[in-house]
Amino acid sequence: MKPNTLRLILPLDAPEAMLPPADAPVVRLSGTAMGTYWSVALIAPTGPEALVLRRGIVGILDRVVAVMSHWDRASDLCRYNDSPRGWVPVDPSLCAVLSAARQLSADSGGAYDPAIGGLVDAWGFGPPGPVACPPPDERISALLSGPCWADIRIDAGRLWQPGGLRLDLSSIAKGHAVDCVARYLMEQGVVSYLVDIGGELRGWGIRHDAAPWWVDVDRATGRDGRPGGRLTRIALHGLSVATSGDSNRFMTGPDGRRLSHSLDPRTGWPVPDDLAAVTVLHADCMMADALATALTVLGPEEGPKWAAARGIMALFVRRVGAGVVEIMTPALAALAEEG
Repeated sequence: MKPNTLRLILPLDAPEAMLPPADAPVVRLSGTAMGTYWSVALIAPTGPEALVLRRGIVGILDRVVAVMSHWDRASDLCRYNDSPRGWVPVDPSLCAVLSAARQLSADSGGAYDPAIGGLVDAWGFGPPGPVACPPPDERISALLSGPCWADIRIDAGRLWQPGGLRLDLSSIAKGHAVDCVARYLMEQGVVSYLVDIGGELRGWGIRHDAAPWWVDVDRATGRDGRPGGRLTRIALHGLSVATSGDSNRFMTGPDGRRLSHSLDPRTGWPVPDDLAAVTVLHADCMMADALATALTVLGPEEGPKWAAARGIMALFVRRVGAGVVEIMTPALAALAEEG
């Protein structure tokens, strides 16, 4: 492998894209939400003014926070977490997202679990804030013996709280928000766009030069702290991309090794640092987001096999020695042009 060469990812059988009118400018909007940044680049020949679009986007993101944030104590999710045993009325969007999350939990054998809020807090990655050291084994065991994804029951506009179940949708809510913004833009007459919320992206259409929205995947770091692998550049037309990795969020264990913020719901511990990053392409950003987490937990051995068997487009970056080794699933390799 030549680490300094460029890998292009080009969608196969991409839907036809309309060349935007020359007099329709590229509008760029940005802000903060969900504890991170958001940015949108768009071309709207007949759509509303930029200020109107921005208000619409902000309204969508505020709504997602009000329903799914585990940091906002007034959100539907927090209200559910704090509720006693029984049915809890919630916004239908929370039921829809949780239904997708629960299905992925079943498909992955529990490697993905939206009912991981207690563990997230115990390890210092949740609203209570950082912790000085890993939680004691007794607390991890107690949390593992509590409610999990299999205890989630979903009805029309309500969720069953078995008592003590704590949801955390951090690994799927941002992707869902990206999809919501993308749908809004299409409804407003936007013919080409790139939506980015904290590194989860979805694109559609082409620009005035007939080029797609190109997005570079951040290069993961090896144990020596140096970035490795090829530069991968993706044409986001009819595609979304999400990455799960430990380059930015982690804690250091007693042995000095990096402990990822991605937790294995089956063991209660952070995933080993063998996987530096997993990048997933999918039509829906919500699923790309959740799948990237599930594959990170499944690990460098089982993850690629599980993804390949399901036709998932994924890039695994595995730490080997001081450097990294990249593994592409067949579905992604079919889209790749190696420079």
